Amino acid sequence: MRIKKGDTVQIISGKDQGKTGQVLSVMPMKRRVLVENINIFKKHRRPKRQGEKGEVIEVAKPIHESNVLPVCKSCNRGVRISLKGAGRKKVRECKQCHRSI
Repeated sequence: MRIKKGDTVQIISGKDQGKTGQVLSVMPMKRRVLVENINIFKKHRRPKRQGEKGEVIEVAKPIHESNVLPVCKSCNRGVRISLKGAGRKKVRECKQCHRSI
């Protein structure tokens, strides 16, 4: 996966199209990412104890990695990235301005 925890990403499809947010967690086996304040759903929770009331909470659900683009700091928009080998490390690079992300 080319997206890491802490990256700022732009949503390119779905109900939150055009919004940006920070990646909270990455699930590489499922190829999904959890983005802050994106893909929010309401969940009804039952009361746990007697006398307690049930409630409706908002939960962020993960979205597929193909629906997000990393945001380049210099381009200030969602861009495709490439992996360049710099010595023993791989560096993620913006395909538009060729700067590292």
